[in-house]
Amino acid sequence: MVREVKATANGFFFFEFKTLAAMEEVIEGGPWLFNGQAIVLQKWEPGMVLRKLQHTQVPVWIKLRHLPVELWTSEGLSVVASGVGKPLYPDAITRACTRLDFAREDGSEVACKVDVEYEWLPPKCTTCHSLGHSIRDCPTTKPKPPPVSVYVQKPTGQPQHRPTDVSKPQPPGR
Repeated sequence: MVREVKATANGFFFFEFKTLAAMEEVIEGGPWLFNGQAIVLQKWEPGMVLRKLQHTQVPVWIKLRHLPVELWTSEGLSVVASGVGKPLYPDAITRACTRLDFAREDGSEVACKVDVEYEWLPPKCTTCHSLGHSIRDCPTTKPKPPPVSVYVQKPTGQPQHRPTDVSKPQPPGR
């Protein structure tokens, strides 16, 4: 499927596929994760400027559990998925199942409970509200300096030199 992978110094990767169909299958088959983080795949075009994007939304796959058979239609799946977010498209197996003849509308409305299982959720920062990192890795928070330990010598009963405040002028002879 992949013929070669090339990495750039600024963190981008180029994948060379054996066929155009293989490339399209990978691009459409996402979302893809690397080391627990979502990666964005785009078809390279001549003149394309490479830059890292800050995403406020990422697609995630969900599984709908205990979905009544009558909702196994494109419209039914879209209505249920809209309760979670903006539905994009079902996978190939789900698309094949939505063509079943027994999934017909009878005009009645029935409430049902559908369990939603997320395949993966991106980390969301509670400081800057961006997706893709947690508060620990937030670039907008300034690192706090580590605590400094100060050791003070215990008085020995001997006269000690007292520091003089040099911010105020002292009268001569003092």
